[in-house]
Amino acid sequence: MRSVRMRILALVLVLVAVGAAAWQLVPSEEDHGRTITVGTTDAVTSLDPAGAYDAGSWALFSNLFQSLLTFEPGGTSPVPDAAESCEFTDSGLRTYRCELRSGLTFPSGREMTADDVKFSIERVLRINSDVGPAPLFDTLDGVSARGETVTFRLSAADATFPYRLATGAGAIVDATKYPANALRTDPGADGSGPYLLSSYTRDTSAALTPNGDYRGAVERSSSPVELRYYTDSAALDRAYREREVQVATRQLPPDTVAGLSASDPDQRVSEADSSETRNLYLNTRKGSPLGDERVRQALAWLIDRDKLAADVYKGTVDPLYSLIPAGITGHTTSFFDQYPTQDPGRARDLLTDAGVSLPLAFTLSYGQGRGAAAEEAAELKRQLEADGLFRVTVKGYEWTEFQELWAAGKLDAYAVGWVADYPDPDTFGAPLVGTGSTMNTGYSDKTVDRLIKEGQRYADRGRAADDFSDLQDLVARDAPVIPLWQRKEYVVADEAVGGGQDLTDGTGVFRLWRLDWI
Repeated sequence: MRSVRMRILALVLVLVAVGAAAWQLVPSEEDHGRTITVGTTDAVTSLDPAGAYDAGSWALFSNLFQSLLTFEPGGTSPVPDAAESCEFTDSGLRTYRCELRSGLTFPSGREMTADDVKFSIERVLRINSDVGPAPLFDTLDGVSARGETVTFRLSAADATFPYRLATGAGAIVDATKYPANALRTDPGADGSGPYLLSSYTRDTSAALTPNGDYRGAVERSSSPVELRYYTDSAALDRAYREREVQVATRQLPPDTVAGLSASDPDQRVSEADSSETRNLYLNTRKGSPLGDERVRQALAWLIDRDKLAADVYKGTVDPLYSLIPAGITGHTTSFFDQYPTQDPGRARDLLTDAGVSLPLAFTLSYGQGRGAAAEEAAELKRQLEADGLFRVTVKGYEWTEFQELWAAGKLDAYAVGWVADYPDPDTFGAPLVGTGSTMNTGYSDKTVDRLIKEGQRYADRGRAADDFSDLQDLVARDAPVIPLWQRKEYVVADEAVGGGQDLTDGTGVFRLWRLDWI
């Protein structure tokens, strides 16, 4: 999903020394029911699951709605949540059936039915929002509901379909509260998740209270939570330092993150590997200044990822040379293999072959307030202009406008973070480089599309590695997207708040219910 795009506890608690099983931290009576405030720079595009496909929105959906399936902390395979059980009923991986858990209710008290599940999934496809998650159901041919059973018929073998159901795209809404053919626009949410939405102010805050009627895969939280949204990393940093929030995540400034210490007695610092990446997407359409693959290859020869990681991000990210990040099946170094070092001479030769006038002008866009996006864009501009081959205009946009512009194909080049929808290489395939991709670069290659489909047909996901390796070689050759970096995830929390290490872990689930007072 798009990062606005979002883990092992770096602070090693002395549980091993004293025997973790011998004691348990529990909130005091005075803390029971006290609100925990969490700060983030992620933005919420929509409260309606049919209208959002980004980390900020899905963070809320994880808590307000249930999907049939979910991911446990650190898990790599989905487990039942709103479902009692789910399974493929055929060896061809084209029929998937779920039995709904009994006793699930919406905030109105109405009991959830299989028809609500059918309505929710079909609604995502019917509305097909430009910034929504409909592309995740590209293999879905039909849904039927009978009794407590929901059956999904797929157009092709797709072992990843359960993973997709476990995301925000599979959020189940109350069919009596949402229009069938349009997005809901009021500041409300009617789901059956572990929290209820008690109030919401766009770009400011969301207040969540524990849902006492929740039944599902996760434990219930005893603490209300308020999410506060900040326009940039500096504002989030100030809010945490001034104790306006007890927990801060996604994204603190690189300088702040680089200075975090696990030995600080006044706060809890969680650091974990993550599957979040950031890429530079290039408009490949005819008429775009970057439409010729030789121009895009020239860009790839000029970008210095090490300098981005060291100077802009202060060593808090790692240079990335493939679509699929380290830690996910199918990770390679395809871009390093094809562009092993910065080479302005090779870049100039490619531009000369393309017959373009130098310097070639284009605009590099980014989402404002997203971590160090502005500083990153400035460094990329410096690198690309250093040898007189390109003239780069840098422009930042408010997040929602940014999404709408790239969805309409109106941007030349745009840097966007990508948080894995689920822990599988497939989430880095079709959404990023498939024909009609979510990132909408205009890129289309029949071999790439075939490899994506072939990679989906293996129930043993390790067998998809070769297909994704071949896919990444083709993408490095055509360069519709240039990987930049992979980040670690950091959560800092007041010493009185526990559970930050489980808040987020790269599975696409934002576990506010794991936070509690100590």
